[in-house]
Amino acid sequence: MKMESVIWDLKTDRILSFMKEGKRVDGRKLDELRNISIEHDISENADGSAKVKLGETEVLAGVKMILGEPYPDNPDEGTISVGAELLPLANPEFEVGPPREGAIELARVVDRGIRESKAVDFKSLCITEGEKVWIAFIDTYVTNDDGNLFDAASIAALAAMNKAKFPKLEDGKIVKGEHGEKLKMSKQPLLSTFAKIGGKIVTDPTLAEEKAMDARFSCATTDDKTLCAFQKGGSGSFKASEIDECIETAFKNAKNVRKLV
Repeated sequence: MKMESVIWDLKTDRILSFMKEGKRVDGRKLDELRNISIEHDISENADGSAKVKLGETEVLAGVKMILGEPYPDNPDEGTISVGAELLPLANPEFEVGPPREGAIELARVVDRGIRESKAVDFKSLCITEGEKVWIAFIDTYVTNDDGNLFDAASIAALAAMNKAKFPKLEDGKIVKGEHGEKLKMSKQPLLSTFAKIGGKIVTDPTLAEEKAMDARFSCATTDDKTLCAFQKGGSGSFKASEIDECIETAFKNAKNVRKLV
């Protein structure tokens, strides 16, 4: 057995021991988030950007507005596209190469939370119906992984979108370095993630807690008290009452996070 596996097993045993007493190793309450810090405008080349630290987890996000053609079935709408990069410097388990399952799931869950919230009016991204629209590419980069990448990436993406501006257009072409109006956000969608460990539900799991968890649940909520998306992971299960409890906690915690975003 590799030394790394032994270390994780020891950490898992310790976490489970604490959970029996309803406690967490880092001293937080079961429904308590780690400290959050947000830095805006970290990139001169992005149309909107942010860096988020959730505990020791760190994620960068950048928004780039690109001109493109609309989908045939939505000729008067632009769209968004979320990508995720799990950089090897963030975690020894991350490897260089094509996006793997974890990166694909991360991008899709963050995308779904934004898209299903209707926070962005896609019709407002239309320049010429059937010909030219704005596509907002939202790229997230994990630079340090200490658990709960979903929430950290969600916060970073929203923070970057709140600062994003449309590039200036002249004769149908982008003028580099010049911007116009801000991207309008009618809602503020955020993900909230929970882990089930030893029969207990914890908010904002660390990497060690994720190693010990039986199941994971993430839900996206908005400031108008709408539940717009959710994702379940892991082989374990949640009771209906536990899901209700998670959603209630999500609304409470996301409300506080929005004050920072």
